Amino acid sequence: MTKSELIARLAARNPHLYQRDVERIVATVFDEISKALASGHRVELRGFGAFSVKKRDPRTGRNPRTGEQVAVASKRVPYFKTGKDLRDRLNKEAARAAGLLPAEGDAAKPESDKT
Repeated sequence: MTKSELIARLAARNPHLYQRDVERIVATVFDEISKALASGHRVELRGFGAFSVKKRDPRTGRNPRTGEQVAVASKRVPYFKTGKDLRDRLNKEAARAAGLLPAEGDAAKPESDKT
């Protein structure tokens, strides 16, 4: 899903809001997450996951075209760890797709109801 698709879906679910207001809300949320990460803070969205910053040490890399060794400086990179609720949801969907779980709404009848 792209940012514009997210904005369109939120606008459709909230017809009382103007499209421009939804765009501003989404932009503000993303900007605040970016600012928090840039200042070294962790951002946790319960049930969804947590964003944090990890530091990569300097290392020696290779130029793939020439094979020459190149010094790669240390850097900070964003890291995302999924929350338990999201992980459980994804794994449940994968199990349904594989046929290991019944489809949602297809509750199995209890043994006493079967004739």
